Amino acid sequence: MEKQYLIDEITLKDTWRLFRIMAEFVEGFENLSDIYPAVSIFGSARCKKDDPIYNKTYQLARLLGKNGFNIITGGGGGVMEAANKGARDAGVKSVGLNIELPLEQKPNPYANVRLNFRYFFVRKVMFIKYAVAYIIMPGGFGTLDECFEAITLIQTRKVKPFPVVLVDSEYWGGLVEWIKNTLVKSNAICPEDLNIFRVMDDIEEIVAYIRRFIIL
Repeated sequence: MEKQYLIDEITLKDTWRLFRIMAEFVEGFENLSDIYPAVSIFGSARCKKDDPIYNKTYQLARLLGKNGFNIITGGGGGVMEAANKGARDAGVKSVGLNIELPLEQKPNPYANVRLNFRYFFVRKVMFIKYAVAYIIMPGGFGTLDECFEAITLIQTRKVKPFPVVLVDSEYWGGLVEWIKNTLVKSNAICPEDLNIFRVMDDIEEIVAYIRRFIIL
């Protein structure tokens, strides 16, 4: 009897969890339907304001904004804060998709469109669905997760190809060499898969590259 009670309780919790998931999708769809064209920017929340990457992210987001692109970030500090600040200063929509974490991520003050998510996978859908390009600044596991999710979706043709740019060749160089020397050589991926993403450094070249793909 006790076992059946536990099963029923778990089932009930799962049912209510589905409603929460649906609510997050609905809220995202309703609030982000008019942000085209937007670029999603990812990177470390640990990046300090005096770090050159912080300033570079700010300048890149601001330049993208001046070229007509809205900006989407994870809504937290570090690189995300710099990108939202650049978007705000450029006068475009500065979107922060904050995630609820056990160690609470504090939303940065520069997003003028803010949404909170409990579920990572719902949040990821919003990053992909409403972005015309991905910019991957230096970051950790979360940044890698977003990067490889986009690459995988493009590789498997689950989404139309879009620009995926890894910024800072010094930071990403070792990873790219490992992909070439390990994944390609072991036939885990095709050589052509390397064309899904580009490693770039100059912010003006990055913006020009993205503009070639997008009709504004």
